[in-house]
Amino acid sequence: MNETPILKAENLHFSYDNGDSHSLNGLSLEIFRGRKIAFMGANGSGKSTFFLCCNGIHKPKQGTLYYCGKPYDYSRKGLLELRSKVGIIFQDPDSQLFSASVYQEISFGILNLGVDLETAQKEVEQVIEHLEITPFRHKPTHALSGGQKKQVSIADILVMHPEIIILDEPAAALDPKHTIMVNNIVNQLTRDGITVLMSTHDVNYALEWADEIVLLHNGQVLMQGSPLEVFMNKPVLEQTNLAQPAVLSLFESLCKKGILDSSLPLPRNLDMLENYIENMS
Repeated sequence: MNETPILKAENLHFSYDNGDSHSLNGLSLEIFRGRKIAFMGANGSGKSTFFLCCNGIHKPKQGTLYYCGKPYDYSRKGLLELRSKVGIIFQDPDSQLFSASVYQEISFGILNLGVDLETAQKEVEQVIEHLEITPFRHKPTHALSGGQKKQVSIADILVMHPEIIILDEPAAALDPKHTIMVNNIVNQLTRDGITVLMSTHDVNYALEWADEIVLLHNGQVLMQGSPLEVFMNKPVLEQTNLAQPAVLSLFESLCKKGILDSSLPLPRNLDMLENYIENMS
């Protein structure tokens, strides 16, 4: 692949305790534009710390991050520009929302970039309509449901037209209805060509959704590859405390019993597996 990675990490180290232990311990990877990347690993493997470094909230103690081939600029101006292009949606939206009303919250970031008021208002209205926020646009942010807060958190970032959106456990603490809603929003982001990095423990969702899986272990990349490459590698799954997706386990079991032909392409979702079963002669 000859194109320049949109994001590159080179030998990143980061410690919260002055070097006694490392949340990132030589992490290196490349991410290319328009990809859907699921970051997975046990708690404490470095996922959230890496995301905070990508957005410039944390500065690595060692190593370099590159955006579109250029090293990160940690000046105030450089970070402001970076965060307009690399947005992060935190696991807990309450740590991200601080304005009095939904409309003010979504307006804050784009106005802080120096966009004129008329243009900002137009952009805010578009994202409110796009994410179906209109019914609660004037509500206080603290009065929103968990799902509504997540919608507003995504709108905060989307209004600035980022090239990368990072989602840290986007479905955490959401009921099934709002989980589906957030997943639909994420799918729309990827259709719009935005590069999406997501941490998740849901192996079944990651298998179907992602273009690539990055497995982190002890602050390093243990494996990066296609969902099928990663999820068929049982030794690395064991190292990261992950189970194989149910559809792959079921497919393997049906093949061993002679019910399905093992030469069939590996299924990435239950619909694909059901089609195999329905088409058996």
